Amino acid sequence: MLIIPAVDLHQGKCVRLTQGRLDQEIVYSNDPVFIARLWQSRGAKLLHLIDLDGAYVGCVQHWSIIRDIRKSLSIPIQFGGGVRNFRTVKELDKIGVDRIIISTVIINNPDEAKKIITEFKGKIIAAVDIKEDKLAIGGWKEEIPIDIKEYLQKISQLGIKEIILTDIDREGLLQGFGYEKIKGLLEEIKNFGFEVILSGGITSLADIEKVKALKEYKVKGVIIGKALYAETIIFEEAMKVAEM
Repeated sequence: MLIIPAVDLHQGKCVRLTQGRLDQEIVYSNDPVFIARLWQSRGAKLLHLIDLDGAYVGCVQHWSIIRDIRKSLSIPIQFGGGVRNFRTVKELDKIGVDRIIISTVIINNPDEAKKIITEFKGKIIAAVDIKEDKLAIGGWKEEIPIDIKEYLQKISQLGIKEIILTDIDREGLLQGFGYEKIKGLLEEIKNFGFEVILSGGITSLADIEKVKALKEYKVKGVIIGKALYAETIIFEEAMKVAEM
């Protein structure tokens, strides 16, 4: 199972938010490129890179930092935040971003999403962001009245094979992984055959053990942010648990 460190960008800095709220920000570094290189040096096999400003305004804002991080790393990068059209995906692909996360465009512009996936199918991951049992898009600002199964069906029909499932209610709180909630969602998801990466609330090594118990649902990894920066989880120890 993959342990995937997160680097979230806001106004050129590496930050962590609570439940996606910009007014609940902790700045961890003024040098996101250094932080990205640090995770690679500690053994990360994949980096999760998010442009928070891009997610909020609807278009990528940190192009120079994304390019610098890509040039500085040899490991794959998955990127999301403001990816709302084909042109943006094409530019990210040109830079060398390995995996590209979309969600809002699937709902708001399905024809554009189809165009993206037709051209870049193997690189596209869909975000399934859940807030109070509803689907959230647009940088988690907008909760939409669409059944989660209906959204999963849209993703499946587009040909996407992998999703990132985030429990927004737990994100950044350091209060632990919502096992029962996530297991219930994974029961709905398993019928579609997606590979799954989990995010939100992973706080301890015990949480990682709980995620490992969900292997029947094709969970291939976990994204960890604040717990790594606050050191409630030590990355190397998490890697050992994941590999056991």
